[in-house]
Amino acid sequence: MKDRLFEALKKGRADYVEIRVEMEETTHLAYRGREVESAGSSTFGGGIARACTKGGWGMLAFDSLKHLEEQVEEACRCAAFVGHDVKRSAKEKTELAEVEIVDAERPAKLKRDPRGVSLDEKLRLIQGYNDIILGADPSIESSRVTYGDSFRTVYFANTRGTYYMEERPRVYCAFHATARDGSLVQRAGDSFASAVTYDVVVGLEEKVREVAERAASLLKAPKVEGGPQTVILNHQMGGVFIHEAFGHLSEADFLYENPRMRNLMVVGREMGVKNLNVVDDGSIDRTIGSLSYDDEGTPTSKTYLIKQGVLTGHLHSLETAAKMGAKPTGNARSVGRRFSPIVRMTNTYIENGDMSVEELFAGVDNGIYACDAFGGQTEFEMFTFSAGYGYRIENGKIGELVRDVILTGNVFQTLKAIDGMANDLKICEGAGGCGKSGQAPLPVGFGSPHIRIRDVVIGGERK
Repeated sequence: MKDRLFEALKKGRADYVEIRVEMEETTHLAYRGREVESAGSSTFGGGIARACTKGGWGMLAFDSLKHLEEQVEEACRCAAFVGHDVKRSAKEKTELAEVEIVDAERPAKLKRDPRGVSLDEKLRLIQGYNDIILGADPSIESSRVTYGDSFRTVYFANTRGTYYMEERPRVYCAFHATARDGSLVQRAGDSFASAVTYDVVVGLEEKVREVAERAASLLKAPKVEGGPQTVILNHQMGGVFIHEAFGHLSEADFLYENPRMRNLMVVGREMGVKNLNVVDDGSIDRTIGSLSYDDEGTPTSKTYLIKQGVLTGHLHSLETAAKMGAKPTGNARSVGRRFSPIVRMTNTYIENGDMSVEELFAGVDNGIYACDAFGGQTEFEMFTFSAGYGYRIENGKIGELVRDVILTGNVFQTLKAIDGMANDLKICEGAGGCGKSGQAPLPVGFGSPHIRIRDVVIGGERK
């Protein structure tokens, strides 16, 4: 494959050319209620050739390697057409940052390969989980349990001389329960994923039962009171907050196209409390968000976005790094063979603080413990997130279950309102993924220690 890619690149007539070829084996199974909703497996391959001439990009996706040289030539013709467009500035030029040349192969290191497990065994596994949900409580109206695995092999080469092959496996299981009492409907869910072993989806019976029982319990839980409150976020809610509300603002393609946000996200700006550190790290060993090289051939790295409360960096592709005078960070990623890489996160998290979880809760006389994330939206620096569920905190202790916990605010103000971080960081790996520019779901990791934030606006009923 290496020789074939470099031979095809010789046909390239552009400032820069790259080829990414992918082979993928996938399995997907799903139960909805008592019925099997879907069951199947597939194997497919193909790739994309990209070229750049005078800053203009041309690309061509393909499903066969039979005419690879012609695919490269066509991508170059498209790039030339864009690059020489009379409407473009005569000063336009190709700007791509320099990075080390790579020549490597990175096979997967699996403890238990899901490809060695039969389809029947996988189906029996999720059938058992589905039965647990449906039998957990009379109020359970419906269920959905999904299983999936993929084994993605990526081959990459460019005209700078870089080549790599990397295997990127993933296995996941997700389960959701819906409970109903008249017109009141409540949902609960959870998921687990791994880039290492099939065993991550085995033995989840107690987790599944907890999800079903929580959905039923939420029917009886009171609505949370609205207004500013002290909130403690658990690992998943803290991770989703930092990924969605701040991580996307750190992606340099977004910043380059939005002058207002670029001015707000200037390196050196005070961005949070003094001991706040926020990281994106694609080089962590074998999580679903990790990879050795991004989809432009740049080695991944640990990038501090915030260090000691000060904004210290952004996430970059080769092009954004060159245009913004920064160093590439290895964050150009694609969800698959038909898509061009864009700036994306890998594993984004808040680093540990210096408090125990017990100390964190002890500092709250009256507040809310917000757990997991059910959905939300962001609009520049503003965010709104729904927790999966929550509890009252009373005199430093976790109290009764509450529902409809919705957090809203300005991310810059919220980061400065953090007044406690525990030392129990957890990187969450789940069945979902990140979405951006029509590319979803991209496997990512996210996480946080338990964090305490003052005066978070909670939507809910006022007393």
